[in-house]
Amino acid sequence: MATPRVLSGMRPTGQLHLGNYLGALKNWVALQDSCSCFFSVVDWHALTTDYHDPSAITANIREVVLDWLAAGVDPERATLFVQSDVPAHAELFLLLGMITPTPWLERNPTFKDVRENLKDRDLSTYGFLGYPVLQAADILIYRADQVPVGVDQLPHLELAREIARRFNHIYGETFPEPASLMTEAPKMSGLDGRKMSKSYGNAIYLADDEETMRKKMARAVTDTARVRRTDPGEPDNCPVFDFHRMYTPEEERAEIVDGCRTAGIGCFDCKRQLCDHLWEELGPIHERRVALAAAPGRIEEILAAGAEVARVEAEQTMERVRAAMKLVR
Repeated sequence: MATPRVLSGMRPTGQLHLGNYLGALKNWVALQDSCSCFFSVVDWHALTTDYHDPSAITANIREVVLDWLAAGVDPERATLFVQSDVPAHAELFLLLGMITPTPWLERNPTFKDVRENLKDRDLSTYGFLGYPVLQAADILIYRADQVPVGVDQLPHLELAREIARRFNHIYGETFPEPASLMTEAPKMSGLDGRKMSKSYGNAIYLADDEETMRKKMARAVTDTARVRRTDPGEPDNCPVFDFHRMYTPEEERAEIVDGCRTAGIGCFDCKRQLCDHLWEELGPIHERRVALAAAPGRIEEILAAGAEVARVEAEQTMERVRAAMKLVR
């Protein structure tokens, strides 16, 4: 039985945080053992919303890949590359754009949501409307069998499947239809109780050292009804307890619940215990990241080698596409 091929990517918008790690990156590391994995830094996608100032993209690529490697993504077991280093993505994007009906793009739920949330930017561009076609090209050009997605990303993958079906109907069987590889991404609260996000300034980053992590956690919002140390609290109303659910052993977690509800422990003690457990996972990641950052040229070597592999795979697909469309001269 053939090894399943997996494709996934991340936009280079800066250092990755704990939510990115738990929601995607930790799963990527596990997939390397059973799948042929292609992981791409999708820098052209960053231009769809940040075209007005792309100056940070190059530096952000390095930061993202540092986080991937530190978290355990292994270039010996997966292909890591930058999207723009494989120009065939743009060719397939153009060809798929020729057959993709505009209403398919206008019904994309993210289209309206992002425009609503980024009102300070002019997103009335072809690039922003058409980015799902570029996303489909990213997937189809590697003939991916599976794409790791959360529930909120399913519409994007279904559009890629529809584009593949339409191409196959018009030109003959060329692309496999990629299946979703559902990921049970935990909901990661930020330090202020909202979803962890770079834009909210409420994140713990994989690049944070222990002191920084502990200082951030010390400022984290807890049960707002617990005003004084002697007031009992309710863990279910405390964003910090969401972290305990993921990082604190069950027996110790039960003691924290009891101590909170009886005012037997204070929020400071609760956070200190959490940080001890959190650093057990983040500490080795941070240590590897520091070592990688001190090795000039290593990131570039890994991405150059990955791009070579990706270009070969992409060109094989494009030969099939050109032949199917009778574009071979």
